[in-house]
Amino acid sequence: MQAHRLIMSIAALLVLAGCGSQQTREPPVRTPAEVKAQIVRLLPAQAVDRQGWATDIYAAFAAQNIAPTTQNLCAVLAVTEQESTFQADPPVPGLGKIARDEIDRRAAKAHIPGLLVSGALQVRSPTGKSYSDRLNAARSEKELSAIFDDFIGMVPMGKTLFAGFNPVHTGGPMQVSIDFAEQHAKDYPYPVDSSIRREVFTRRGGLYFGIAHLLGYPVNYPQPLYRFADFNAGWYASRNAAFQNAVSRASGIPLALDGDLVRYDSIMPGTTEKAVRTLGQQLGMRNPTIRDQLEEGNTLAFENTRLYQRVFALAEQAEGRPLPREVLPGIVLQSPKITRKLTTAWFAKRVDERYQRCMAR
Repeated sequence: MQAHRLIMSIAALLVLAGCGSQQTREPPVRTPAEVKAQIVRLLPAQAVDRQGWATDIYAAFAAQNIAPTTQNLCAVLAVTEQESTFQADPPVPGLGKIARDEIDRRAAKAHIPGLLVSGALQVRSPTGKSYSDRLNAARSEKELSAIFDDFIGMVPMGKTLFAGFNPVHTGGPMQVSIDFAEQHAKDYPYPVDSSIRREVFTRRGGLYFGIAHLLGYPVNYPQPLYRFADFNAGWYASRNAAFQNAVSRASGIPLALDGDLVRYDSIMPGTTEKAVRTLGQQLGMRNPTIRDQLEEGNTLAFENTRLYQRVFALAEQAEGRPLPREVLPGIVLQSPKITRKLTTAWFAKRVDERYQRCMAR
């Protein structure tokens, strides 16, 4: 009996020792040089100036206090490869024609005569060339954005004709939204060259804001595929598309699964809000409360709201089975640069393929 007790005591001590080692074990702290060396190893073969890319990627992670795990690094590399094949300012085929077509479209919409537009474009710019010639020669979004900045500021009636009409809305190696960058520039760690718009077109700036957009918010996704979809469609779009799916199942009202839960620019209800309102009695919620909780759809806290939890409960009761908490948004991508039908789901899956190859490396 004493021998048995002794054996049991030793076993218990070993279990406790094991538990203690698991609780105190922490991931090893890596030096900047070690992280940069890993980034260089993970970069795809075609990437040039590998040390430069590694330095700017590491700096963005460090400045934003984002953990440079292998998963996070590969997520960033996968998006960058998809968006620019590791070019800080990637060329766009036929960009001059795309830009001129966009100018003509906007001018027609604003009822500006075509002759007036053509005359303005013939004015010589600070480079000595006409704006028309510079547009025809533009090969990248950085060049095009600079032309428009000059055009709006220098040409007579430029501000009247085209103020706020710069057609370039994304840029840099991760093709991050310029609006997003301008809204998240408070802690930008580098000196700003004239404007945040210009910083987006640099490698360091494009990576900083692209990494913020990809990884700078908390999620409960089981795999990075849904972050990739959010990168294209907006924060929490995949989570919100799943919520829209639940609303549709509970109410019987078909909804576009686009991740847009509420119209932030209007007090008028959008299609998703209208569908949720039809469930108000079952939810035990009035319209103002529904609106208030839908407005949390751009935060992680939305998942803790009564609205979110009750809608899923109703939908799962109606379906008789659990429903997914994340769904790839069904959005068709719209851009003058896109010449074939592409979707957010296509984008997310393409990036995920690159992510898996990076993880294999």
